[in-house]
Amino acid sequence: MDAAGVDRAVLLGWYWENHVTCVMQNRFYAECVRVHPDRLLAFAAVQPAAGDAALAEIRRAHGEGLIGLGELSPHSQHVGVDDARWLAVLALAGELGLPVNLHVTDPSSVTGNYPGRVETPLVDFVLMAQVFSKVNFILAHWGGAWWRQGARMPGNVWFDTAASPLLYAPTVFAEGVAACGADRVLWGTDYPLNIYPLEEGKEAMDGFLAQARSALPATITGNVLGGNAARLLRLASGV
Repeated sequence: MDAAGVDRAVLLGWYWENHVTCVMQNRFYAECVRVHPDRLLAFAAVQPAAGDAALAEIRRAHGEGLIGLGELSPHSQHVGVDDARWLAVLALAGELGLPVNLHVTDPSSVTGNYPGRVETPLVDFVLMAQVFSKVNFILAHWGGAWWRQGARMPGNVWFDTAASPLLYAPTVFAEGVAACGADRVLWGTDYPLNIYPLEEGKEAMDGFLAQARSALPATITGNVLGGNAARLLRLASGV
């Protein structure tokens, strides 16, 4: 963060399959935020299949200062999007005012198949946002380039740019901002994942930040690189 010139970051973890792993991650993140309150914020991981234990963990993590849920993926966590346990998680997120970050995979026709790929039908996310209209949803990875599928997104849906170089050409910034709206795009990285595996020396965060700055119009750079997140997360300053 220091090398890239990033003032604040939001920590998001994995859509773990085991409840105990979610608890471990959330405790670790809470400690990170406690030690660096001026630099770090964090979302909580949750395994919806844990039922009441998952709901209790959300309340506990929220009490320790975690400000959202994610990255989650009911499709990868083996919980149906119509499962009562998943719906209870979203209902609690709405009650506590927690935004929910969701993993989205674009259709194989766009980026092809790869090991471990899990399909995430876009209609599932649209329905979630419609039913839980008080929850702010963040669809990771540009929401799987949802606009290429002819979809329409509710107003409580936001989009992050995580892992863009692994999935899309730099032109996705102009294309995505035009489709999503300059006020709905959040700069996300997937760091410390190496998102430039074919380019030596670009493992750090600053390479992707430079790409984003060069791809975005100057008039909206501040929004995408912090202003939108500050507004969504109700922060006094940018991230």
